[in-house]
Amino acid sequence: MITVFLIGFILGTNRVLLLAPHLGETTAVLVEAPTMLIASWFVCRWCVDGLDVRRTVVTDGFVAFMVLMSAEVGLGAVFGRSLADQLAAYKSPSGAIGLTAQVIFAIFPVIQGWRR
Repeated sequence: MITVFLIGFILGTNRVLLLAPHLGETTAVLVEAPTMLIASWFVCRWCVDGLDVRRTVVTDGFVAFMVLMSAEVGLGAVFGRSLADQLAAYKSPSGAIGLTAQVIFAIFPVIQGWRR
C-alpha cells in the first residue's frame, strides 16, 4: 500500500504542478487516473500473489480506501481546506473522477483475490 501512496504522491505532484496549469484540472485528472489505476492494479497483484492473500479480501480494500481518504483529509487540512470543502470538491468533475478512481482502487484486492 505504501508503494501505491508513493506513486500517487509523485503522479499527484506532477498533475498539480505540470499538467493542471496547462490542461486544466479535469483533463489533468483524466490523464493521471488511468496511470494511477494501472500502477495500483499491478502493485495489488504483486501483494496478493506474493503475500498469498486469502480469496476474500474485502476488508483489505476497505482499509486501504479509509487510509487514502484519511490522508486526503489530513493533507487538505495542512493546506487549509476544511472537511466541508473537501467533501464539496467531490462534486466537481475532477473530484468525482478522483473519487471514482479511489473506489475502483479499493475494489482491486477483491478482483485480484478472485483472479487467484
